[in-house]
Amino acid sequence: MEHSIGLRKIKPYFFKHQTFAKGRWVGKSILDAFSQEFRDRTPEYYRKAIEEGRITINQEKVQPSTRIGENAFISHYSHRHEPAITAAPIKIIEQDENILVVDKPASIPVHPTGRYSLNTLINILKKEKGFSNLYPVNRLDRLTSGIVILALTKGKAQELEALMHDRKMSKEYVCQVTGEFPKEEITVTERIETVSHKLGLNIVSPKGKECKTTFERMHYNGKTSLVRCKPETGRTHQIRVHLQYLGYPIANDPVYADESIWGPELGKGGVSKEQLEQVLAKLEEKGSEEDSSGKLQKCPDCDFFESEDPKPEELCIWLHALKYQCQDWTYETEMPAWAHELNGDI
Repeated sequence: MEHSIGLRKIKPYFFKHQTFAKGRWVGKSILDAFSQEFRDRTPEYYRKAIEEGRITINQEKVQPSTRIGENAFISHYSHRHEPAITAAPIKIIEQDENILVVDKPASIPVHPTGRYSLNTLINILKKEKGFSNLYPVNRLDRLTSGIVILALTKGKAQELEALMHDRKMSKEYVCQVTGEFPKEEITVTERIETVSHKLGLNIVSPKGKECKTTFERMHYNGKTSLVRCKPETGRTHQIRVHLQYLGYPIANDPVYADESIWGPELGKGGVSKEQLEQVLAKLEEKGSEEDSSGKLQKCPDCDFFESEDPKPEELCIWLHALKYQCQDWTYETEMPAWAHELNGDI
């Protein structure tokens, strides 16, 4: 299931990222905060950047051991190497003076995050379509495709966010999961907790935030099932984590359907504290192996090694935001290509 659409590539450039310290950073050393939060560079790189004054607190050079205070202003001047993303076109579904609704291709982050800035939905639309202000109302994972609603004014953004907060906006996704999903409708209300911001890992946990997702099987092809998903809340990785908990993870999910990380049960029914420690260690190891494999030449302007282009199967997971609906409007995309390829004429 490979497609030769091509890739968007950005030439490396120098960039100063500035932000106020997140609450979870307060009290940590600047070195620990960067090493624990970000996985695109090594702790050795961050130590050197701090010592050379490329990472600062409140515009001042600090030591790696300097503790981060509340409301600290963090700056990081670096030579940025953005990963390639798909060159698939961004289809506009609806547009007026207040709103823009698009069908986001998989692999494109919605907004700047981590190593992505220019190669993001927001900045691509600004550059190629001429938009000046864009306020994302819903946010999809980078590897997820489908409906993204963007307000063009702050007032419209607040109005739509209130609808979402009050659960007056319904959402419908489709996904392809492992195995034969049950025929009856299933609702999952297990809480979800983020256990590693660096690894982007979430699990079912009583300490997590309340969640609710309803699932309904649409088709079974003898190996995998096409499933309709209706999340009532909007937690990070909610659909992916709830499906894993049920024992039917998204079939090509690189995190939640990897047997080498979760074992033969793939996290069905949740994991114990001891199992979670093993999962985190294996994910760290997997990330290190991926970072060291497929590397090409070293950048002459920094210590970053260029990597091979991502393969088509690494650019998406089989999860698509199909429909968003309120009392006064409905925005809907076509079924994704992989759904037709895996299930025929659905």
